[in-house]
Amino acid sequence: MYIPRSFAQEDRETLHEFMRRNAFASLVTVEEGRPVASHVPFLLDAERGPHGTLVGHLARANPQWRGFAGEAMVVFWGPHGYVSPRWYAGAPNVPTWNYAVVHAYGTPRVIDDAAVALEVVRRLTDEYERGLERPWSVDEVPAEFTDKLLRAIVAFEIPIARLEGKFKLNQNKSAADRAGVVAALAGENEPLAELMRRLPAND
Repeated sequence: MYIPRSFAQEDRETLHEFMRRNAFASLVTVEEGRPVASHVPFLLDAERGPHGTLVGHLARANPQWRGFAGEAMVVFWGPHGYVSPRWYAGAPNVPTWNYAVVHAYGTPRVIDDAAVALEVVRRLTDEYERGLERPWSVDEVPAEFTDKLLRAIVAFEIPIARLEGKFKLNQNKSAADRAGVVAALAGENEPLAELMRRLPAND
């Protein structure tokens, strides 16, 4: 990924927080010289390995898992949006697009242990049910139903070999320019405005 120095984000904790907040990501692998992508909710085990380990699952009918070999890329997208030149305090300026993204790289490994695969499903469910008024649990369904579910999926993990973060949020602009963009985005694109408020300026 092309990352100008102004937009590079290298802090491990910041990258991990971003990945947790934007955990529905794109898994990209290469099979017979062609890119293949699936869109998957991930869990991050931050303390497993120097950069953490990603855990997820694919439908067994999805052929991508059969081609797991070599390095994969997982793309975590955050808030993004158009920025008009009229929002800056100064001039001249041109239109741009603000966004934040993290790439995680590593070699996927299929999890063959049914008990571990069930734990992956349980953890994913617990993570996304948390905070609901009546959280649902995998344990609410009969064991034979769960067994059928596990036969229909393939759990996998990706030890992260390296991380790249690009937060392109007007860090190369003045404080007045950034304030103008945040003001224009507020309400219309509050997630992007909030990310810009939390990001320290470079000036």
